[in-house]
Amino acid sequence: QVQLVESGGGLVQAGGSLRLSCAASGRTFSIYVMGWFRQAPWKEREFVAAINWSSSSTYYRDSVKGRFTISRDNAKNTVYLQMNNLKPEDTAVYYCAAGRAIVTTHTGYDYWGQGTQVTVSS
Repeated sequence: QVQLVESGGGLVQAGGSLRLSCAASGRTFSIYVMGWFRQAPWKEREFVAAINWSSSSTYYRDSVKGRFTISRDNAKNTVYLQMNNLKPEDTAVYYCAAGRAIVTTHTGYDYWGQGTQVTVSS
């Protein structure tokens, strides 16, 4: 089992930045691919970014490329999502997840956090 706890969400104006953190506990964190997903009201949960165990491979949805950066610190059992130049359409609950491979579907991840709200005002 892996327990995941997100933090760092909040309210920010368009163009601003936030850094989300996801602290993991339980089974060995470093063996897992870590991903970030988000879900806006009345919408499906969607993939945002993912990173492999060694940080050698990352993947982003097109709409966040160049604005968001995923990173991880295996010594701290933590994955981060740096979000710059935020837009109102980025407003959602953001979830971190642990899985076995970099995939963009939420069914490919085994463990999930409870989520953190990100609200971007225009």
